[in-house]
Amino acid sequence: MSSLVSLEDIQAAARAIRGIARVTPLVEISQPHQPRVLVKCENLQLGGAFKIRGATNMVSRLDGSARRRGLITYSSGNHGRAVAIASCLAGIRAVVVMPTTAPPIKVDAVRSLGAEVIFEGTTSSERKIRAEKEAESRGLTMVPPFDHEWIVAGQGTIGLEVLEQCDDLEEIYVPIGGGGLISGVAAAIKAVKPAVRIAGVEPAGAARMTASLTAGHPVTLSGSASIADGLLPVRPGDLTFAHVRAHVDAVVTVDDDEIASTVGWLFREAKLVAEPSGAAALAALRSAPRDRRGGACVAVISGGNVAAADLLALIDQRSLRARQ
Repeated sequence: MSSLVSLEDIQAAARAIRGIARVTPLVEISQPHQPRVLVKCENLQLGGAFKIRGATNMVSRLDGSARRRGLITYSSGNHGRAVAIASCLAGIRAVVVMPTTAPPIKVDAVRSLGAEVIFEGTTSSERKIRAEKEAESRGLTMVPPFDHEWIVAGQGTIGLEVLEQCDDLEEIYVPIGGGGLISGVAAAIKAVKPAVRIAGVEPAGAARMTASLTAGHPVTLSGSASIADGLLPVRPGDLTFAHVRAHVDAVVTVDDDEIASTVGWLFREAKLVAEPSGAAALAALRSAPRDRRGGACVAVISGGNVAAADLLALIDQRSLRARQ
């Protein structure tokens, strides 16, 4: 896994996922006479998040022996759901190791697709260890959530779509969890338009990529905390760290108040539902200086799997602050 994913790898992934993953819309949300801001709506993707791209690409590449043994993954929710969907469509049994704190909406979605759910700990490291043990004892094939070239290539198809949908792309903001999404998007865009600025975004309470870039190698945080439950891995992958160091121009952090505010703003002003993890990139873009050269700036809304009660609480929280 030392080599970086190529444009050809991502183009092959686009062919592999065609007919399953959706080509999601790129929606302009800026006001007249303001710099152009658009959002890539992966919240409207099959399964409610971008993860179906990488999961489908990897499942399509597995041989018959791996398919017969069954699959296992570890996930806070969206990747697990994507693996469950891809497995269901391919007629393969799947097991998903999820945190004990996983939102019920994400757990129920995985189980509704026929996948087995195992709960383990609260960190990605704890889930990974349990999944590896289960894979070894039960002969299951691992589908990792981010640190694999087939996963990265699948997520990179978002970058290809953005380039096709936006002729004047100048800058793109992408959330960072384990790093698979930004690795693929950055690899695709830099291969075609290297002048485009790529910014990664992670929660202030889970800034594992920031810490790793500072150290010069992947590091493991002692813990992570944020309302963005899909962006809480305590360590980036080795492969994804290499992609970020090679292709990403900046990595910034946002706090939970900015994320919550953006969830509410998207709902009220853009009529879009985003989970906190999905709103992080736009939260960073909204707080960035508006000194663009005239091109378009895109933020990836990576997912929209949020319970109605939680969404209402975030909107009300923002409304209360606005009245204070």
